[in-house]
Amino acid sequence: MRVGIIGGGAAGLAAAYELTKRGHYAEVFERAPFLGGQASTFTVGGGQLERGYHHLFVSDVAITELIHELGLGDKLAWLESKVGLYHGGKIWSFSTPMDLLRFKPLSMLQRLRVGWWTFVLQKTKNWRKFEDVTARDWLVKHMGAQAYRVIWEPLLRGKFGDYYDQVSMTWIWGKIYLRVASRGKGLQKERLGYPMGSFGEVFDVLGERVSQQGGDVHISAGVNRILVEDNNATGLEVQLSDSEPESRNYDAVIATTPSYIFTRLVPDLPEDYREKLVNVQYLSAVLLILVMDRPLTDKYWISIADHDLPFVGIIEHTNMIDRSLYGGHHIVYLTNYPSRESELYQKSAEELMDELTPHLRRLNPDFERSWVLEYHHHKVDGAQPIIGTNYSERIPDHRTPIKNLYLANTTQIYPEDRGTNYSVRMGRQVARMVLEDAGEAVD
Repeated sequence: MRVGIIGGGAAGLAAAYELTKRGHYAEVFERAPFLGGQASTFTVGGGQLERGYHHLFVSDVAITELIHELGLGDKLAWLESKVGLYHGGKIWSFSTPMDLLRFKPLSMLQRLRVGWWTFVLQKTKNWRKFEDVTARDWLVKHMGAQAYRVIWEPLLRGKFGDYYDQVSMTWIWGKIYLRVASRGKGLQKERLGYPMGSFGEVFDVLGERVSQQGGDVHISAGVNRILVEDNNATGLEVQLSDSEPESRNYDAVIATTPSYIFTRLVPDLPEDYREKLVNVQYLSAVLLILVMDRPLTDKYWISIADHDLPFVGIIEHTNMIDRSLYGGHHIVYLTNYPSRESELYQKSAEELMDELTPHLRRLNPDFERSWVLEYHHHKVDGAQPIIGTNYSERIPDHRTPIKNLYLANTTQIYPEDRGTNYSVRMGRQVARMVLEDAGEAVD
């Protein structure tokens, strides 16, 4: 079989790997000049650093297995993380259940209530019971209005902006379920995984393996449209580097683009399927990455629960990952999730630096701008889909209404949230769908 794949991120490369591993031909087209999508890297201090912060949970078995398959298992380290919550001008430790009991912005009764319902969520496997209620309504009812206002609402606002009160409780359930799986038994702290050569190395090696298995992987290669004849996907119109557009024929096509891009590539989709695609809203990720000569805090991950800070998360990468990988420098991500129309999204790197860094003194009163040796600005479009209530009824099928045309993107990962692990799992699953539909027995 010949399969054309749009997108060289986790899902597209995983699909190509699965297909070529089974003896079929896969050809991947990635518009960017690098592989890995949201997990791609750039050079800092002689090492490779992700454009967007990345780590693995213990429950991320799909990508962990792939890393071992690629022969990179010896580079995968599992490290204890230090998590904090910034509230009321103070960083509170939030790594263990005991930290919750010490969280004084809530009364002891409120802390116990939050702890009890968090425990219930950890033990609940049936996510469907949370589908028809918003996170706001469920959390206020079960954990209380004060706990919602102090802990949950700022985080939902930061992650989903104006859509914060529309997000399904299933999303919160998934986050809690995942975090606990990464803790182990008792009151242990969370352990997170990181491939010490970077996630970029994982996807570069994955691309090489696809080529070794008989496929082809192209970067700086755009796809202008998906070719359809008699409701059957027959190929792609592609443009490699500066060459002229050309048509290439395939037996099947897998698209891993965001839904709003997919509708441009196939303008004649049936209305009911198209409706499922266009009704999904996305937020972008805006990241300012500081390369510093000293640490900012002692935490790896700090969630911001105060409305007046202009970022929602601080991920101090080198408080978990050895800074010697980056020339001894300290790496800090400042992150936010705005819409593309927002003022924050439109700002330049210099404007963001001027706006965001003065607020860092609230986390560390000694902070000086001179600590920052360099900074980098990255924007990722289509980073976070908005998942509302009863979303399972509106998920677009991987098998599109056009024969031999398949879609695999972050809106189809539900009930889990977007993540490299689930993209890898989805890419391999869709590859097997393609083969099953072609009549091949797949174990």
